[in-house]
Amino acid sequence: MENTNSASSLRYLDPVTVSRLKNMEMRARLVVEGFITGLHKSPYHGFSVEFAEHRLYNPGDELRHVDWKVYAKTDRHYVKQYEEETNLHHYVVLDTSASMQYRHAGNLSKLEYGAFLAAALHFLMILQRDATGLLSFDSEIQTFLRPRSTMRYLREILLHLERLVKTRSTETYTGTAHALHQVAERIRRRSLIVVISDLIEESDSQENIVRALRHLRHRGHEVLIFRILEKETERWLHLPDQPMILQDMESGSELSLHPGQLRKAYTERMNALTEMLKRQCLKHRIDYLELDTGVPYDTALVAYLNKRKTLH
Repeated sequence: MENTNSASSLRYLDPVTVSRLKNMEMRARLVVEGFITGLHKSPYHGFSVEFAEHRLYNPGDELRHVDWKVYAKTDRHYVKQYEEETNLHHYVVLDTSASMQYRHAGNLSKLEYGAFLAAALHFLMILQRDATGLLSFDSEIQTFLRPRSTMRYLREILLHLERLVKTRSTETYTGTAHALHQVAERIRRRSLIVVISDLIEESDSQENIVRALRHLRHRGHEVLIFRILEKETERWLHLPDQPMILQDMESGSELSLHPGQLRKAYTERMNALTEMLKRQCLKHRIDYLELDTGVPYDTALVAYLNKRKTLH
């Protein structure tokens, strides 16, 4: 018989379920708790991670930080971790441009999906005592919160993510390449840069994105890309085979078309651009994972933990 608490926790890896929760802190907490519950289940059997929330007491530590409940159980003095005690810095770089507002059949926009993923990543990073910071961009960087590793700071990040979801970008274009070049210039300390974006721009801009990613690697950063798409329509153009008008999310321009007449050419072009991006990421040792807005969050969290393990 399935454990009720386990089943309940695993529900919170589902994006639609997460979207119904009250606030960003609750979303992040329950996604991570559901993820940890499921780590021992297939397909992640044997995968484990230790969350160091305490360390042994050292002379000079403040007694108010001693965890007396742990002492009662172990007869040893441990202090709770509050301050940054790590050499590993993370930045989550979230695309908040107008194209990320897109939703189709699903209940979540790409921005909502990406922001909820960002919240869970920040929560997971703090549990591991890693310093984490947040950047957001549309045509250029809009948010720059430098990494820290305290729970108080985590709440500040989560509140900011909450506001980003509720604020619609007014920019008429996405400047992914420009923004990533800015990130490379502004972050001087070697860090893990987690980029959450649809990476959708004019086809001739894809090479510029690759150059910006190379710039990040040239500055010594590790890079992990989560590409967020509503795959049915954006990847495969699965729209009704009838005349329709599509509106550009950023410029507002409209295009009359019949999806059935364009689907083959569209998907071939989309596949070619995607394969080019994958090849370049592989060549420059950049981790790349494409996510649909309906995919549970454990896929991305496992990819993050696997990446983190390589950095020690």
